[in-house]
Amino acid sequence: MEATARRQLRAVFDHALAAVHGETAVYRHLRSRPLAGPVDVLAVGKAAGAMFDGAVAGCDARRGLVVTKPGHGRPRRSPAEAVEVLESAHPVPDRRSLAAGEALLAFIGGLPRGRPLLILVSGGASSLVEVPAAGVDLDLLVRANRWLLGSGLDIGAVNAVRRRLSRIKGGGLPGLLGDRPARGLLISDVPGDDPSVIGSGLLAPGAGALPGVPDWLAARLPGPSAVRGGGIDLAVVASNARARSAAAERARETGWPVHARGALVEGDARQAARALVAEAAGGPPGLYLRGGETTVTLPAAPGEGGRNQHFALAAADAIRGRDDLLVLAAGTDGSDGPTAWAGGLVDGGTVERGEAAGLDARQALAAADSGRFLDASGDRFATGPTGTNVMDLYLVFKSA
Repeated sequence: MEATARRQLRAVFDHALAAVHGETAVYRHLRSRPLAGPVDVLAVGKAAGAMFDGAVAGCDARRGLVVTKPGHGRPRRSPAEAVEVLESAHPVPDRRSLAAGEALLAFIGGLPRGRPLLILVSGGASSLVEVPAAGVDLDLLVRANRWLLGSGLDIGAVNAVRRRLSRIKGGGLPGLLGDRPARGLLISDVPGDDPSVIGSGLLAPGAGALPGVPDWLAARLPGPSAVRGGGIDLAVVASNARARSAAAERARETGWPVHARGALVEGDARQAARALVAEAAGGPPGLYLRGGETTVTLPAAPGEGGRNQHFALAAADAIRGRDDLLVLAAGTDGSDGPTAWAGGLVDGGTVERGEAAGLDARQALAAADSGRFLDASGDRFATGPTGTNVMDLYLVFKSA
Protein backbone atom coordinates (compact mmCIF):
# COMPACT_ATOMS: atom_id res chain seq x y z
CA MET A 1 0.00 0.00 0.00
CA GLU A 2 2.68 2.48 1.03
CA ALA A 3 4.57 2.82 -2.29
CA THR A 4 1.31 3.24 -4.22
CA ALA A 5 -0.07 5.70 -1.67
CA ARG A 6 3.13 7.74 -1.82
CA ARG A 7 2.86 8.01 -5.61
CA GLN A 8 -0.80 8.96 -5.35
CA LEU A 9 -0.09 11.57 -2.68
CA ARG A 10 2.61 13.05 -4.89
CA ALA A 11 0.14 13.14 -7.80
CA VAL A 12 -2.37 15.04 -5.67
CA PHE A 13 0.30 17.61 -4.78
CA ASP A 14 1.43 17.95 -8.41
CA HIS A 15 -2.15 18.49 -9.57
CA ALA A 16 -2.51 21.31 -7.05
CA LEU A 17 0.67 22.96 -8.34
CA ALA A 18 -0.51 22.79 -11.95
CA ALA A 19 -3.71 24.62 -11.06
CA VAL A 20 -1.80 27.62 -9.69
CA HIS A 21 1.18 27.71 -12.07
CA GLY A 22 2.23 31.27 -12.81
CA GLU A 23 2.00 31.04 -16.60
CA THR A 24 -1.43 29.43 -16.47
CA ALA A 25 -2.78 31.87 -13.87
CA VAL A 26 -1.65 35.03 -15.67
CA TYR A 27 -2.72 33.81 -19.12
CA ARG A 28 -6.14 32.77 -17.77
CA HIS A 29 -6.66 36.24 -16.28
CA LEU A 30 -5.58 38.06 -19.44
CA ARG A 31 -7.90 35.95 -21.57
CA SER A 32 -10.82 36.95 -19.35
CA ARG A 33 -9.75 40.61 -18.99
CA PRO A 34 -7.60 41.51 -22.01
CA LEU A 35 -5.15 44.41 -22.15
CA ALA A 36 -5.48 46.34 -25.39
CA GLY A 37 -2.44 47.49 -27.33
CA PRO A 38 1.27 47.32 -26.45
CA VAL A 39 2.16 46.64 -22.79
CA ASP A 40 5.39 46.70 -20.78
CA VAL A 41 5.81 44.03 -18.09
CA LEU A 42 7.52 44.06 -14.69
CA ALA A 43 7.66 40.70 -12.88
CA VAL A 44 9.11 40.16 -9.39
CA GLY A 45 9.14 37.04 -7.22
CA LYS A 46 9.91 33.34 -7.18
CA ALA A 47 7.28 32.74 -9.87
CA ALA A 48 8.27 35.81 -11.93
CA GLY A 49 9.59 33.82 -14.90
CA ALA A 50 6.44 31.73 -15.24
CA MET A 51 4.17 34.74 -14.74
CA PHE A 52 6.09 36.67 -17.39
CA ASP A 53 5.56 33.79 -19.84
CA GLY A 54 1.82 34.02 -19.18
CA ALA A 55 1.91 37.74 -19.92
CA VAL A 56 3.79 37.31 -23.20
CA ALA A 57 1.31 34.64 -24.26
CA GLY A 58 -1.70 36.69 -23.21
CA CYS A 59 -0.99 40.26 -24.37
CA ASP A 60 1.16 42.37 -26.69
CA ALA A 61 4.19 42.56 -24.36
CA ARG A 62 6.92 44.86 -25.68
CA ARG A 63 9.57 45.33 -22.95
CA GLY A 64 10.13 43.50 -19.70
CA LEU A 65 12.08 43.34 -16.46
CA VAL A 66 12.08 40.05 -14.52
CA VAL A 67 13.56 39.73 -11.02
CA THR A 68 13.57 36.23 -9.55
CA LYS A 69 15.36 33.83 -7.25
CA PRO A 70 18.33 31.91 -8.69
CA GLY A 71 17.25 28.55 -10.04
CA HIS A 72 13.53 29.37 -9.96
CA GLY A 73 13.03 29.54 -13.69
CA ARG A 74 13.88 32.19 -16.23
CA PRO A 75 11.20 33.19 -18.77
CA ARG A 76 10.98 31.01 -21.86
CA ARG A 77 9.02 33.50 -23.97
CA SER A 78 10.39 36.77 -25.37
CA PRO A 79 8.50 40.06 -25.67
CA ALA A 80 8.47 42.03 -28.90
CA GLU A 81 11.37 44.35 -27.97
CA ALA A 82 13.58 43.39 -25.02
CA VAL A 83 13.65 41.73 -21.61
CA GLU A 84 16.17 42.00 -18.77
CA VAL A 85 16.32 39.10 -16.31
CA LEU A 86 17.98 39.53 -12.91
CA GLU A 87 18.56 36.80 -10.34
CA SER A 88 18.59 38.25 -6.85
CA ALA A 89 18.85 37.30 -3.17
CA HIS A 90 16.40 35.25 -1.10
CA PRO A 91 15.42 35.01 1.75
CA VAL A 92 17.87 37.66 3.02
CA PRO A 93 18.51 40.68 0.76
CA ASP A 94 22.03 41.52 -0.39
CA ARG A 95 23.69 43.83 -2.93
CA ARG A 96 21.84 42.07 -5.74
CA SER A 97 18.55 43.20 -4.16
CA LEU A 98 19.69 46.82 -4.22
CA ALA A 99 20.90 46.45 -7.81
CA ALA A 100 17.49 45.02 -8.72
CA GLY A 101 15.88 48.03 -7.05
CA GLU A 102 17.99 50.39 -9.15
CA ALA A 103 17.06 48.43 -12.29
CA LEU A 104 13.38 48.67 -11.33
CA LEU A 105 13.61 52.45 -10.95
CA ALA A 106 15.42 52.75 -14.29
CA PHE A 107 12.82 50.53 -16.00
CA ILE A 108 9.94 52.64 -14.70
CA GLY A 109 11.77 55.85 -15.59
CA GLY A 110 12.18 54.65 -19.18
CA LEU A 111 8.55 53.64 -19.76
CA PRO A 112 6.93 55.24 -22.81
CA ARG A 113 4.26 57.74 -21.87
CA GLY A 114 0.78 56.29 -22.04
CA ARG A 115 1.83 52.67 -22.52
CA PRO A 116 0.22 50.47 -19.85
CA LEU A 117 2.42 48.64 -17.36
CA LEU A 118 1.56 45.12 -16.23
CA ILE A 119 3.12 44.35 -12.83
CA LEU A 120 3.36 40.69 -11.77
CA VAL A 121 4.19 39.92 -8.14
CA SER A 122 4.66 36.62 -6.32
CA GLY A 123 6.16 35.57 -3.00
CA GLY A 124 9.84 36.28 -2.52
CA ALA A 125 9.56 39.86 -3.75
CA SER A 126 10.29 41.18 -0.25
CA SER A 127 13.97 40.30 -0.46
CA LEU A 128 14.53 40.09 -4.23
CA VAL A 129 14.15 43.81 -4.94
CA GLU A 130 14.70 46.73 -2.60
CA VAL A 131 15.07 50.49 -2.58
CA PRO A 132 15.84 51.28 1.07
CA ALA A 133 14.04 54.05 2.94
CA ALA A 134 16.05 57.07 4.07
CA GLY A 135 18.49 56.12 6.81
CA VAL A 136 18.37 52.40 5.99
CA ASP A 137 21.52 50.75 4.69
CA LEU A 138 22.28 47.21 3.55
CA ASP A 139 23.69 46.16 6.92
CA LEU A 140 20.42 47.10 8.63
CA LEU A 141 18.37 45.33 5.96
CA VAL A 142 20.36 42.14 6.39
CA ARG A 143 20.33 42.20 10.19
CA ALA A 144 16.61 43.00 10.35
CA ASN A 145 15.64 40.27 7.89
CA ARG A 146 17.74 37.65 9.64
CA TRP A 147 16.08 38.52 12.93
CA LEU A 148 12.61 38.47 11.34
CA LEU A 149 13.15 35.06 9.73
CA GLY A 150 14.07 33.47 13.05
CA SER A 151 11.60 35.39 15.21
CA GLY A 152 8.60 33.07 14.94
CA LEU A 153 6.42 35.98 13.78
CA ASP A 154 3.80 35.31 11.12
CA ILE A 155 4.24 36.69 7.61
CA GLY A 156 1.88 39.62 8.19
CA ALA A 157 3.96 40.87 11.11
CA VAL A 158 7.24 40.20 9.29
CA ASN A 159 6.13 42.18 6.26
CA ALA A 160 4.83 45.04 8.40
CA VAL A 161 8.43 45.61 9.51
CA ARG A 162 9.81 45.16 5.99
CA ARG A 163 7.44 47.84 4.68
CA ARG A 164 8.98 50.42 7.00
CA LEU A 165 12.48 49.71 5.70
CA SER A 166 11.57 50.34 2.08
CA ARG A 167 10.73 53.11 -0.38
CA ILE A 168 8.91 50.76 -2.74
CA LYS A 169 7.06 48.45 -0.32
CA GLY A 170 3.82 49.38 1.45
CA GLY A 171 2.36 50.76 -1.76
CA GLY A 172 5.45 52.77 -2.62
CA LEU A 173 5.89 51.33 -6.11
CA PRO A 174 2.57 52.64 -7.51
CA GLY A 175 3.53 56.06 -6.19
CA LEU A 176 6.48 56.09 -8.59
CA LEU A 177 4.30 55.53 -11.65
CA GLY A 178 2.75 58.98 -11.82
CA ASP A 179 -0.19 58.96 -14.21
CA ARG A 180 0.96 55.85 -16.10
CA PRO A 181 -1.86 53.28 -16.42
CA ALA A 182 -1.04 50.00 -14.63
CA ARG A 183 -2.53 46.66 -13.68
CA GLY A 184 -1.15 44.38 -10.98
CA LEU A 185 -1.55 40.60 -10.93
CA LEU A 186 -0.54 38.74 -7.81
CA ILE A 187 0.08 35.15 -6.77
CA SER A 188 -0.74 35.10 -3.08
CA ASP A 189 1.59 33.50 -0.55
CA VAL A 190 -0.12 35.06 2.48
CA PRO A 191 -3.21 34.30 4.58
CA GLY A 192 -6.24 36.25 3.41
CA ASP A 193 -4.60 37.03 0.02
CA ASP A 194 -4.06 40.62 1.20
CA PRO A 195 -2.22 42.70 -1.46
CA SER A 196 -0.73 44.89 1.28
CA VAL A 197 1.12 41.83 2.63
CA ILE A 198 2.07 40.07 -0.64
CA GLY A 199 5.66 41.11 -1.40
CA SER A 200 5.50 43.39 1.68
CA GLY A 201 2.84 45.42 -0.11
CA LEU A 202 4.83 46.16 -3.25
CA LEU A 203 1.54 47.24 -4.89
CA ALA A 204 -0.69 48.23 -1.97
CA PRO A 205 -0.31 50.22 1.25
CA GLY A 206 -0.77 48.38 4.51
CA ALA A 207 -2.23 49.29 7.88
CA GLY A 208 -1.91 47.68 11.27
CA ALA A 209 0.40 47.87 14.24
CA LEU A 210 4.02 46.82 14.15
CA PRO A 211 5.02 43.78 16.20
CA GLY A 212 7.48 44.13 19.05
CA VAL A 213 11.02 44.40 17.73
CA PRO A 214 14.45 44.52 19.43
CA ASP A 215 15.68 47.90 20.66
CA TRP A 216 18.45 48.04 18.02
CA LEU A 217 15.82 47.74 15.28
CA ALA A 218 13.24 50.03 16.87
CA ALA A 219 15.86 52.78 17.17
CA ARG A 220 16.51 52.79 13.40
CA LEU A 221 13.11 51.85 12.02
CA PRO A 222 11.73 54.70 9.86
CA GLY A 223 8.20 55.91 10.30
CA PRO A 224 5.58 55.12 7.65
CA SER A 225 6.11 57.01 4.42
CA ALA A 226 3.56 59.61 3.41
CA VAL A 227 4.21 59.04 -0.30
CA ARG A 228 2.01 56.18 -1.44
CA GLY A 229 0.26 55.51 -4.70
CA GLY A 230 -3.28 54.46 -5.33
CA GLY A 231 -5.72 53.55 -8.02
CA ILE A 232 -3.80 50.61 -9.49
CA ASP A 233 -6.05 47.79 -10.73
CA LEU A 234 -5.17 44.67 -8.69
CA ALA A 235 -6.21 41.02 -8.99
CA VAL A 236 -5.07 37.87 -7.17
CA VAL A 237 -4.74 35.21 -9.89
CA ALA A 238 -3.62 32.21 -7.82
CA SER A 239 -3.99 31.30 -4.16
CA ASN A 240 -3.71 28.50 -1.64
CA ALA A 241 -7.49 28.02 -1.77
CA ARG A 242 -7.32 27.28 -5.49
CA ALA A 243 -4.47 24.82 -4.94
CA ARG A 244 -6.44 23.02 -2.22
CA SER A 245 -9.50 22.82 -4.44
CA ALA A 246 -7.42 21.17 -7.18
CA ALA A 247 -5.83 18.78 -4.69
CA ALA A 248 -9.26 17.73 -3.44
CA GLU A 249 -10.44 17.20 -7.02
CA ARG A 250 -7.53 14.86 -7.78
CA ALA A 251 -7.93 12.98 -4.49
CA ARG A 252 -11.59 12.27 -5.22
CA GLU A 253 -10.66 11.05 -8.71
CA THR A 254 -8.25 8.65 -6.96
CA GLY A 255 -11.16 7.36 -4.87
CA TRP A 256 -10.15 8.97 -1.59
CA PRO A 257 -12.68 10.65 0.67
CA VAL A 258 -11.52 14.23 1.36
CA HIS A 259 -11.63 15.88 4.77
CA ALA A 260 -10.85 19.54 4.22
CA ARG A 261 -11.23 22.73 6.22
CA GLY A 262 -11.13 26.31 5.07
CA ALA A 263 -9.17 27.61 8.05
CA LEU A 264 -5.45 27.90 7.33
CA VAL A 265 -2.80 26.14 9.39
CA GLU A 266 -0.56 28.63 11.18
CA GLY A 267 1.48 29.02 14.34
CA ASP A 268 4.21 26.72 15.60
CA ALA A 269 5.02 24.01 13.05
CA ARG A 270 5.53 21.26 15.63
CA GLN A 271 2.20 21.92 17.36
CA ALA A 272 0.36 22.23 14.05
CA ALA A 273 1.74 18.88 12.88
CA ARG A 274 0.65 17.12 16.06
CA ALA A 275 -2.85 18.62 15.81
CA LEU A 276 -3.36 17.52 12.20
CA VAL A 277 -2.01 14.02 12.87
CA ALA A 278 -4.30 13.68 15.89
CA GLU A 279 -7.29 14.68 13.79
CA ALA A 280 -6.48 12.11 11.10
CA ALA A 281 -5.60 9.37 13.59
CA GLY A 282 -8.97 9.74 15.28
CA GLY A 283 -11.00 10.17 12.11
CA PRO A 284 -12.21 8.08 9.19
CA PRO A 285 -9.95 7.01 6.27
CA GLY A 286 -9.20 9.42 3.45
CA LEU A 287 -7.20 12.54 2.73
CA TYR A 288 -6.93 15.26 5.36
CA LEU A 289 -6.13 18.40 3.38
CA ARG A 290 -4.93 21.73 4.76
CA GLY A 291 -3.01 24.77 3.60
CA GLY A 292 -1.21 27.60 5.32
CA GLU A 293 2.14 28.64 6.64
CA THR A 294 3.61 27.71 10.00
CA THR A 295 6.49 29.25 11.92
CA VAL A 296 9.62 27.94 13.60
CA THR A 297 11.45 29.87 16.32
CA LEU A 298 15.10 29.15 15.59
CA PRO A 299 17.72 28.37 18.24
CA ALA A 300 20.97 30.34 18.35
CA ALA A 301 22.74 27.93 15.99
CA PRO A 302 20.05 26.27 13.84
CA GLY A 303 20.74 23.16 11.84
CA GLU A 304 19.52 22.35 8.34
CA GLY A 305 15.91 22.48 7.26
CA GLY A 306 12.82 24.66 6.98
CA ARG A 307 9.32 24.94 8.39
CA ASN A 308 7.91 22.12 6.22
CA GLN A 309 10.71 19.69 7.03
CA HIS A 310 10.18 20.63 10.69
CA PHE A 311 6.43 19.97 10.32
CA ALA A 312 7.10 16.65 8.58
CA LEU A 313 9.53 15.41 11.22
CA ALA A 314 7.16 16.43 14.02
CA ALA A 315 4.41 14.49 12.25
CA ALA A 316 6.72 11.49 11.82
CA ASP A 317 7.42 11.54 15.55
CA ALA A 318 3.67 11.56 16.22
CA ILE A 319 2.92 8.59 13.91
CA ARG A 320 5.99 6.45 14.67
CA GLY A 321 5.16 2.77 14.46
CA ARG A 322 1.85 3.23 12.59
CA ASP A 323 1.31 1.69 9.15
CA ASP A 324 -1.88 3.54 8.17
CA LEU A 325 -0.73 7.17 7.92
CA LEU A 326 1.35 9.15 5.41
CA VAL A 327 2.09 12.86 5.84
CA LEU A 328 3.27 15.28 3.16
CA ALA A 329 4.23 18.84 4.13
CA ALA A 330 5.72 20.96 1.35
CA GLY A 331 6.12 24.48 0.05
CA THR A 332 4.33 25.13 -3.21
CA ASP A 333 7.32 27.14 -4.45
CA GLY A 334 9.53 24.04 -4.31
CA SER A 335 11.79 25.36 -1.55
CA ASP A 336 11.73 25.17 2.22
CA GLY A 337 13.81 27.61 4.23
CA PRO A 338 17.34 28.03 2.88
CA THR A 339 17.28 24.56 1.26
CA ALA A 340 16.52 23.22 -2.20
CA TRP A 341 13.99 20.76 -0.77
CA ALA A 342 10.24 21.44 -0.68
CA GLY A 343 9.53 19.58 2.57
CA GLY A 344 9.04 16.00 3.72
CA LEU A 345 6.91 12.93 2.97
CA VAL A 346 6.92 10.74 6.08
CA ASP A 347 5.40 7.54 7.41
CA GLY A 348 5.36 5.47 10.57
CA GLY A 349 8.87 4.15 9.90
CA THR A 350 10.58 7.50 9.32
CA VAL A 351 11.83 7.93 12.87
CA GLU A 352 13.13 4.36 13.07
CA ARG A 353 15.05 4.79 9.79
CA GLY A 354 16.62 8.06 10.88
CA GLU A 355 17.57 6.77 14.29
CA ALA A 356 19.13 3.67 12.68
CA ALA A 357 21.49 6.17 11.01
CA GLY A 358 22.53 7.49 14.43
CA LEU A 359 20.26 10.54 14.70
CA ASP A 360 17.62 11.46 17.28
CA ALA A 361 14.31 12.88 16.01
CA ARG A 362 13.48 15.01 19.04
CA GLN A 363 16.98 16.40 19.27
CA ALA A 364 16.76 17.27 15.58
CA LEU A 365 13.51 19.13 16.20
CA ALA A 366 14.98 21.04 19.13
CA ALA A 367 18.00 22.02 17.04
CA ALA A 368 15.92 22.94 13.94
CA ASP A 369 17.89 20.22 12.15
CA SER A 370 14.95 18.35 10.64
CA GLY A 371 16.40 18.37 7.14
CA ARG A 372 19.44 16.35 8.11
CA PHE A 373 17.24 13.78 9.87
CA LEU A 374 14.86 13.43 6.91
CA ASP A 375 17.83 13.10 4.59
CA ALA A 376 19.06 10.15 6.68
CA SER A 377 15.61 8.53 6.74
CA GLY A 378 15.11 9.03 2.99
CA ASP A 379 12.00 11.17 3.44
CA ARG A 380 12.92 14.60 2.13
CA PHE A 381 10.56 15.78 -0.61
CA ALA A 382 11.73 17.61 -3.73
CA THR A 383 9.89 19.20 -6.64
CA GLY A 384 12.39 21.63 -8.12
CA PRO A 385 11.18 25.13 -9.05
CA THR A 386 7.41 25.04 -9.50
CA GLY A 387 6.52 28.35 -11.18
CA THR A 388 4.21 29.29 -8.34
CA ASN A 389 4.17 30.20 -4.63
CA VAL A 390 0.89 29.91 -2.71
CA MET A 391 2.16 29.08 0.79
CA ASP A 392 2.32 25.44 1.91
CA LEU A 393 0.18 22.32 1.61
CA TYR A 394 -0.26 19.63 4.27
CA LEU A 395 -1.65 16.27 3.15
CA VAL A 396 -2.34 13.40 5.54
CA PHE A 397 -3.56 10.16 4.01
CA LYS A 398 -5.16 7.56 6.25
CA SER A 399 -5.72 4.12 4.73
CA ALA A 400 -8.75 1.98 5.50
